[in-house]
Amino acid sequence: MQLDLELLSQLAEVHKKLGSGYHISEQDFALWQELDQQEEAYTALFSALGHSLKRDGRGFFYFEVDDATASMGKISRLFALALYALVEFYADKGQDPLRGLFEQEVSSEVWGQLLQQHYHLFEQLEIFSVTDIKREIANRMLRYGLARTSGDNIKLLPPVYRYLDALMDVEHSAVATEESADV
Repeated sequence: MQLDLELLSQLAEVHKKLGSGYHISEQDFALWQELDQQEEAYTALFSALGHSLKRDGRGFFYFEVDDATASMGKISRLFALALYALVEFYADKGQDPLRGLFEQEVSSEVWGQLLQQHYHLFEQLEIFSVTDIKREIANRMLRYGLARTSGDNIKLLPPVYRYLDALMDVEHSAVATEESADV
């Protein structure tokens, strides 16, 4: 495949963002548009550089990486816990959890309620206050393109689906293990 690098006008910024773990979604209009239009060229170039560019049909691009490093493992656990707590929070309020995740803003008040309801879980990940949640979870969600700021709140974006998928996989595995133990 012959690449015309002039067509990849956002290459440096796209590589920088994806290389840092950022998820490029439709909210990143210029980067998204270029990846969408030049996906084949970007996929070939990044593959030659040892990266695996993935496009999720729910509206985002990311580099698939081994999540086994200690720091990424902890970050992933923080994201998963926050999303698990938010799903329960919206379900307990009688709302559709998915609609709540993507239509509601997450405020300091909501973080405080989540911390109070799931303190024993947050404590295991060394989260003891709303300030810790904002620093360790919300700010990282922003940094990785999983959320955007909305005043003092955050609004979750489609890349959150990667963590929701992982939570569902864990749930399905637990159910399958439980069913096989009952047999």
